[in-house]
Amino acid sequence: MIGRVIEVASEGCYLSRYRGFMTVSKQGVEQGRVPLDDIGVLLCNAHGLTYSNNLLTELAKRGVAVVLCGPNHVPVSWLWPLDGHHVQALRMRRQLEASKPLGKRLWQTIVRAKIAQQRNVLELLQAPGDDFPELARKVRSGDPDNVEAQAARRYWPRLFGPDFRRERFGASPNPFLNYGYTILRSAVARAIVSSGLHPSLGVHHHNRTNPMCLVDDLMEPFRPLVDCTVVQLVIEGYAEVTPTTKRALSGVLTIDLATQRGTTPLATCIERAAQSLAQSYQEGQPSLVFPDRPLIDALQAAS
Repeated sequence: MIGRVIEVASEGCYLSRYRGFMTVSKQGVEQGRVPLDDIGVLLCNAHGLTYSNNLLTELAKRGVAVVLCGPNHVPVSWLWPLDGHHVQALRMRRQLEASKPLGKRLWQTIVRAKIAQQRNVLELLQAPGDDFPELARKVRSGDPDNVEAQAARRYWPRLFGPDFRRERFGASPNPFLNYGYTILRSAVARAIVSSGLHPSLGVHHHNRTNPMCLVDDLMEPFRPLVDCTVVQLVIEGYAEVTPTTKRALSGVLTIDLATQRGTTPLATCIERAAQSLAQSYQEGQPSLVFPDRPLIDALQAAS
């Protein structure tokens, strides 16, 4: 089962556990409840929220990503379980001991997969992208030529026009991208922890103030799926983050993609990618698994 993305966006709510449910109450009156086993990501996106310790414990047992958001839908904290996998200690040790050449080859694979997915999205949106396969071929171990940035300089104007600037606190459609990436980042964080890896030990990102370096590495090839959904929202005339656009962006995790094992939802593809990364660390060889391309019917349904 694909865990649901549950957002609490109403101020002053109290979140607690009642038997097998998470309950949401306000001023002592229950507003709703969700089965704990149905939750994949809990997105806390409002002021004045309070939580019971029993609820957070039960969510941790189930590997649920609990995300605390600040202004502009930007995450400021994640809660993740200490016990993520039965061989967690071994996998983290292999991750910590990974050689620099292995890290560079993993990053090469990630960047190539990202550029390939950018090209797929451009094709689905009927935008020019014939130059992207050649860019992907140019990516060397560690991407010393920063082909990733070269692709980005071509990619963004073709999605949103020549005047668009991708900025964290920028004008629309940046808030859509922020929200969609928050959903995606949460799912990747959950998959990484469930695979027994430590989210702060990155393949490429090494910012000492970022506790999610590995998450930011592994999510790169999946970002274009969020971008495509945002383009569709803009085409439909949406300019602000609303309950309707949030539902569309949360639906990104259910988009079907073509893989070597058949049609698979994005959330499952993320889990497979995290497992393949853990295997790469254990074997000392890059064996990352990423999906091939999104299915256009699934993208239309998600929007």
